[in-house]
Amino acid sequence: MRILVVEDDRRLAELLRRGLTGEGYAVDLAYDGAQGLDLALENAYDTIVLDLMLPRLNGYRLCARLREAGIWTPVLMLTAKDGEYDQAEGLDTGADDYVTKPFSFIALTARLRALIRRGRPERPAILRIGDLEVDPATRRCRRGTAAVALTPREFAVLEYLARRCGETVSKCEVLEHVWDDRFDGDVNIVEVYVSALRRKIDTPFQRHTIRTVRGVGYQLDAREGAQG
Repeated sequence: MRILVVEDDRRLAELLRRGLTGEGYAVDLAYDGAQGLDLALENAYDTIVLDLMLPRLNGYRLCARLREAGIWTPVLMLTAKDGEYDQAEGLDTGADDYVTKPFSFIALTARLRALIRRGRPERPAILRIGDLEVDPATRRCRRGTAAVALTPREFAVLEYLARRCGETVSKCEVLEHVWDDRFDGDVNIVEVYVSALRRKIDTPFQRHTIRTVRGVGYQLDAREGAQG
C-alpha cells in the first residue's frame, strides 16, 4: 500500500514516514501543497495524509482540486486546527476523515486502515443532473449559469433526489431523510415541496427534471432537457 504524506513540518513528516514504513506502507513525502498536488495527480495512492496549513497551496484547496480532477483517493486531514467549522470545511471539500494534533499514532494508523478498506468510490462534491448543479457544501443551486434561490427545506429535498438520481424515490423515503422524527404531519407535504422545486428549477428553464412516477414517487431524470 502506498501513502502520500503532505506535511510542511519536516520533523513530523519524517516521523510519519518512519512509523508508516514500519507498518509496511510505502510512503512519499511532500512539504508543500503544490508539490503534494503534483504527486497526487501523477501517482496512484491508496490514501493521502494531508496537513491543512501548507505553503503555496493549503490543504482545503489541494483536496478540492483533487476532487475536481476526479481523483477520489481517500484523504485524511491532519491538523492543529480543531474548530468545528474547520472540520466541517475539510469534510465539505472532499476529505474522508479529520485528525487533530497532537494525535495517537496507533489511532492514526487504525483510521488509515479503515480508509484503505473503504476504497475510493466516486463521491462528486457537486451533484450534476444535466445542466442542474446542486452543491451540498455551499447549499447552492444553479441551472446553467443562473443561480436558483431555494429555501433550506427545498434544498434538502432536491439534494436527496439528486443523490438518488435515476432512482424512483417514494414520498415516505423523502420524508424520512429530510424531516426529523418529530414531524407528525401529512406525507403529502412532500408534494408541496416538489411543486415548489419544479416552479424554481424546471418551469423557468423549460425543463422537466423532476418526474412523477404515478403511485410510487419521484425521480430525477439525468437527461438534460428531458421531457416528462
